[in-house]
Amino acid sequence: MRSAPVAALFTALVMMSGSVFAAGPTKGDPAKGKEIVDKVCAACHGADGNSVVAANPRLAGQHPEYIYKQLTEFKTQKRKNAVMFGMASTLSDDDMHNVAAYFSQQKPKEGGASDKTLIATGEKIYRGGIAAKNLPACMACHGPAGSGMPAQFPRVAGQHSAYVIAQLNTFRTGERNNNQVMVDVAGRMSDQDIKAVAEYIQSLH
Repeated sequence: MRSAPVAALFTALVMMSGSVFAAGPTKGDPAKGKEIVDKVCAACHGADGNSVVAANPRLAGQHPEYIYKQLTEFKTQKRKNAVMFGMASTLSDDDMHNVAAYFSQQKPKEGGASDKTLIATGEKIYRGGIAAKNLPACMACHGPAGSGMPAQFPRVAGQHSAYVIAQLNTFRTGERNNNQVMVDVAGRMSDQDIKAVAEYIQSLH
């Protein structure tokens, strides 16, 4: 049974969900997006959005609203990353919509798990949270299979565990602060919690 504090936090997350992507309806031309991806994005994220470098997120199958939002926030430096600032700065608003549309239509590949000993622990946290820490279940927003919710929460299934760990750590320290929900959630997690959840997320498909 969920404790009252966890239930309250969960309710707050749901109430905030409508503004998580706050980017308006996403429109884009995948064909034009592919042209940009081939020139600008493929070296890091892969031509089909299935990056092979753990430091670079997989974008295949990601909700276009989320990709668009992140690109706009890299460009305005609301989300700080020197490399992505340089890339996003060259893109127009239409370009960003087109790139988002292209990546969203690509088929995600399975990530597997690099440390299977942590999957069981990660699954417990992902599905049930940690009542003692008032930590809500990750699946409350990202879904049981990690597919997220279009226009609300991003897909996380199959994401590189190293990338998930890095992002949760930057949310926890406040270095990344473009999503207050994730700042609050990550702030309740230990290093081991983060690593276990990241391994479980990578194993989802």
